[in-house]
Amino acid sequence: MARAGPTRHDSPHERSQVTSIPESTPSEYADVETASDDYANRFSGDVGKWFLELQARTTLELLAHLPRPATVLDVGGGHAQLTPALVDAGYRVVVVGSDPSCGNRLTQWVADGRCGFEVANLQALPYADASFDAVLCFRLLPHSVGWAGLLGELCRVSRRSVVVDYPSVRSVNVISDRLFALKKRIERNTRPFMLFHPTQVRGVFEAHGFAVKVERPQFVLPMVLHRWSKSAGLGRILEAPWQRLGLTRWLGSPIIARADRVRA
Repeated sequence: MARAGPTRHDSPHERSQVTSIPESTPSEYADVETASDDYANRFSGDVGKWFLELQARTTLELLAHLPRPATVLDVGGGHAQLTPALVDAGYRVVVVGSDPSCGNRLTQWVADGRCGFEVANLQALPYADASFDAVLCFRLLPHSVGWAGLLGELCRVSRRSVVVDYPSVRSVNVISDRLFALKKRIERNTRPFMLFHPTQVRGVFEAHGFAVKVERPQFVLPMVLHRWSKSAGLGRILEAPWQRLGLTRWLGSPIIARADRVRA
């Protein structure tokens, strides 16, 4: 697959000066997989709909502090998991992907001007500092060629907040090596991924002038087991006791976290 360099497209959204990309900057292409139809099939059916509804609802809650109409950059968001909810909520959305193919699932929103799509190296975003009110990045950190550098870029171009998701080492993901074979059989196209301790993520944010204000762990049981059950209703029942006991807060994964700018 041919790789495209940074491009600019006319759109009604706020634009910024393109920044130069040092030759030493690694190229980030992990979002090509998550923007594919094959990957989208992992979120089909009753359970997949539950996963995406919870993710979108949580994200909108974390963005509720922003003024309207706020500008949102969705880095690696070609999976279009958040685009409908963001657009319907009135945000001015730009999705940036590493390859033109990452825009395939965004066609309906780009075509009518409700969302912009651009191609760039995600490790060296072509936007000036503080270009967007908020920057999102989902399904990318655990597969990134340089997750700390990626977080730094998200912070650089955000004026107010950054929202990311990541799998936590404090969850049952700690035995992910043992579960990977089962996960592969059920999901078929799964990939190895990195686990993070929340203190790691908080530390990188702090180094870039941001502080994590909210963390929302999602599930105590592995998502692959919910997919195996094929029942969102059963999944909600199984997750409810952990939530009532307050254990989801400590053992849940993935974590959706919002960090806010505390200094320029």
